[in-house]
Amino acid sequence: MAPTHAQNWDIHLLDNINPDQPKSGVWTAATSSAYPVSGALPAGLLLVGYIDKNKKLQEEGWQAAGALAINLVVTEGLKLTINRERPYEKYAFIHPYDGSEFGKSFPSGHVSMAFATATTLTLESKKWYVIVPAYLWATGVGYSRLYLGEHYPTDVIAGAAVGAGSALLSHWLSKKIFKK
Repeated sequence: MAPTHAQNWDIHLLDNINPDQPKSGVWTAATSSAYPVSGALPAGLLLVGYIDKNKKLQEEGWQAAGALAINLVVTEGLKLTINRERPYEKYAFIHPYDGSEFGKSFPSGHVSMAFATATTLTLESKKWYVIVPAYLWATGVGYSRLYLGEHYPTDVIAGAAVGAGSALLSHWLSKKIFKK
């Protein structure tokens, strides 16, 4: 089935990024890092915050955990509602890394987690040497999802928006909950 006009740019861009044999260790590592790094941030902040009895770190840890929780609910809700097939399921010329991904495509959960993490770090740190690497990593996760043939560009863009929005909402809620 030929892509519809609205999807032309989406599938063509993906086709240009996704190689015939996506075997790069860099991009598989980027994809594989999304969930462990995202989970380690709130866990580390909470652990250190409670060990050191540091209320600020505890609040930041709960804020990071809140961002991930909001992100998970929104991302999974969208996946169930939109029910979009992964690109390699619909187009034979898209080559997945290993085809082991399950679930729906829109939005990208890996990307939303990475951007929730990067945005949470940005909102709390406001230091360029934290912000730049955080967003480079999150962007690398996004690119990896395209390179590995797991998502359309619109899945990645939506994942970034959901992740950043989840972090912003959690930041706002944290300020209300933990206000002095």
